[in-house]
Amino acid sequence: MLLNTFKALEPAKRQNLLILFITGLFFWTSTTCLLPTLPAYIQDLGATKQQVGLVMGCFAIGLLLSRTWLGWLADHHSRKIVVLIGTVVVGIAPLGYLLADSLPVLMGLRAFHGISIAAFTTGYSALVIDLSPVKQRGELIGYMSLVVPIGMALGPAVGGFLQAEAGYTVLFIVSAICGFMALILASLVKEKTRKKTLNLTDIPEPTRTFWQLMGNHALQVPALVLFLIGLLFGNLVTFLPLYVEDIQVELNVGLFYTAAAIASFSVRVFAGRASDTIGRGLLITGSLVCYIIAMILLAYAHTPRDFLLAALIEGTGGGILIPMILVLMSDRSYANERGKVSSICIGGFDLGIALAGPILGFLAEMFSYRGIFSLTAGFATLALLIFLTQSGKNLPHSLRFALGQEKDAYALD
Repeated sequence: MLLNTFKALEPAKRQNLLILFITGLFFWTSTTCLLPTLPAYIQDLGATKQQVGLVMGCFAIGLLLSRTWLGWLADHHSRKIVVLIGTVVVGIAPLGYLLADSLPVLMGLRAFHGISIAAFTTGYSALVIDLSPVKQRGELIGYMSLVVPIGMALGPAVGGFLQAEAGYTVLFIVSAICGFMALILASLVKEKTRKKTLNLTDIPEPTRTFWQLMGNHALQVPALVLFLIGLLFGNLVTFLPLYVEDIQVELNVGLFYTAAAIASFSVRVFAGRASDTIGRGLLITGSLVCYIIAMILLAYAHTPRDFLLAALIEGTGGGILIPMILVLMSDRSYANERGKVSSICIGGFDLGIALAGPILGFLAEMFSYRGIFSLTAGFATLALLIFLTQSGKNLPHSLRFALGQEKDAYALD
């Protein structure tokens, strides 16, 4: 089915998507190989739990400060140049960690590193949407988003192995090499000029300002859902390795991320295509239920099996939620504003990650890691309630859309 879908595309589009996909594999491998190791590296430099949270949270500060400008750049100049910015940063940042000798320096490097995600995800998703026929949009976005779980499967496992066998220096160098490989590949992508792309239709598309988009209920709800899940994800990235160490469970934390990635990969193969037939709402609802269950399991986990089961369920939720929100955003926006729309909605996720480190780090000092994972189950529950009641133009429509009984009233296509 996947091969048939790509064969039906024009050769130029098919080639660009293939190059983008391989670029994404190198980018996400570079990023995720640091997931199970960087919190421990920061702690080895003498940081407390709260300081680890602050440093890791600075990653999202770079995301937040750059999202809006990068979205504008993608819409008005070039999607490709935004992707290139992301790959340059992801290649340079790991080398900086080798030279870091204090927490303030690490905080600055983490903020700089955060620009990579803001740039790459904005440019990558906009390019994929541009290259996808409307009737296959959900399916193609689902396939192209597989780079994230594949990178998540490879990166943490490779990172954990390199750190254990060769040390942090080799780990950071390999991460940088993957980033620069992504840069070389991204330079091969061919993109039409923005002017040509925006004039494909005879009917001019409306131009909405950033603040008009910010005030649009159709975009506010996905952004708020992603904010709450961002808090949850920030907790996973920052404190899961320390949680496992604290309760003395014999588990290579990289295996958690790998298990989650395998589940995410498996579900994405089918979720995108399914969303084109049964709608986006039901799948988003199911993904939020998965997050609730996963966080409850983590809060009460005692064995490696508990953690791996939670990883599989969390990966299923993530494998559905992020691609479906991307598709939902593209359904609710015009081609000439998809960069800005992406920066707004994914910016909610960024903000959640930014706040998770310092806020949950403070709570971890007062209570326990189990307590903060229980709290994130509450965040996921709140996200589900908001989506069930606010995703449409009124409560009855919201419920029907969220349960797959009605089409999206905000869709523009």
